[in-house]
Amino acid sequence: MKEYDALIIGFGKAGKTLAGQLAARGWSVALVERSQRMYGGTCINIGCIPTKFLIHKASLAAASRPQSFGQRQDYYRQSIAEKKALVESLRELNYRKLADNPLIDLWTGEGSFISPHEVAVKGARSVELLAGRRIILDTGSETVIPPIRGLTESNRVYTSTTIMELERLPHRLAVIGGGYIGLEFASMYASFGSAVTVLESASELLPHEDRDVAEAVRGVLEKRGIAFRTGTRVAAVQDTVQGVRIDVAGEAEAAGYALEADAVLLATGRRPATGGLNLKAAGIQTDERGAIRVDEHLETSAPGVYAAGDVTGGPQFTYISLDDSRIIRDALFGEGVRTTLNRGPVPYSVYIEPPLSHVGLHEAEATGQGLDVRVNRIDVSTIPRARTMSSAEGLLKAVIDRSTDLVVGCTLFGPSSVEVIDAVALAMRHGITARELSEGIYTHPSMTETFNDLFA
Repeated sequence: MKEYDALIIGFGKAGKTLAGQLAARGWSVALVERSQRMYGGTCINIGCIPTKFLIHKASLAAASRPQSFGQRQDYYRQSIAEKKALVESLRELNYRKLADNPLIDLWTGEGSFISPHEVAVKGARSVELLAGRRIILDTGSETVIPPIRGLTESNRVYTSTTIMELERLPHRLAVIGGGYIGLEFASMYASFGSAVTVLESASELLPHEDRDVAEAVRGVLEKRGIAFRTGTRVAAVQDTVQGVRIDVAGEAEAAGYALEADAVLLATGRRPATGGLNLKAAGIQTDERGAIRVDEHLETSAPGVYAAGDVTGGPQFTYISLDDSRIIRDALFGEGVRTTLNRGPVPYSVYIEPPLSHVGLHEAEATGQGLDVRVNRIDVSTIPRARTMSSAEGLLKAVIDRSTDLVVGCTLFGPSSVEVIDAVALAMRHGITARELSEGIYTHPSMTETFNDLFA
């Protein structure tokens, strides 16, 4: 059995960041990753980078002159090839960054606990036993597969991972699930040229967003040709000679119906990937959703074993995983003052067209907590910069505490929101008042200059 100062399972953002930082302190490190195709983590291989690259390519396709579907097919095929090349280059860079470090050993195989500080790594040809004085779990999340008849037998059903390997653009795409992932892919494939239908089981789209924002999002996406069918329950999926048939069950007295498509994207959420870890052998507890229970320092119920990223059941963002690495680093080498309880407001963005970004409380949440707030709204069509970018649809919304004049929430549904929301989050984190934001001097024309009116 080989022993290490630190044993990390999972090549995600937190895992690879900590591996380099621990080695820089002279620690011996073992990093275990079950697949060579996942060196670098979810974001680089199957998440943020490939999806955002394809979303960018799709936006260029949408902005081009009208083309035949055959021309769009060729462009899509080339985009998939370029995405593959980008991912492979980043994967190699991430691999080399750790593999070339003499204090870091990379092990390819599935790691599972045999005791609180011992792990068996099952590779292609052998099983290696490793021990770690400290262990960090960063195994990410996996797609939830709902119990829909015929789903697993179909050759035309894809997840957010496998559809990005599809080299032929679907003429008709059905998306099961109208959450953030489903909407991103729906928007992207509509821009590439697919006819997209979104099937959402909830009665309303984006239930976590305020209704005015959700309605604005739906309206903009419908104008782009995306069809939404809410309150639907998919009963069965079956491949046909021409494509795939989706049977939708009727509600109450309503009759069911069938939908024909060339491909189906399953976007029904993700869950922590803990299946093969054998957590019981280490005494590591999980919650009812299967997420690893951690304290505010990200330490599990097993002393000296930490968990970071999606596997803890928190927000599924790469930047959260990065911040988790800082919390664990502070717990190991600092004063332990950095915790999950004091990281402040966390922004998020949904890369539809235009993008939807948010930080802090929604209006309904603020009023539900009893806060006395004022709400400012701006229609994106009135913003000069949006018009210069030919992207004049959307809604900006600020929620401001009347008593303190502090911004408690902000939603930006419009161009450049993925960049601008970070400025709002920074202001909220440092207690900058709405008045200070409204009286700032900003470049013109820019989306940031809307702060003059949005926070007035």
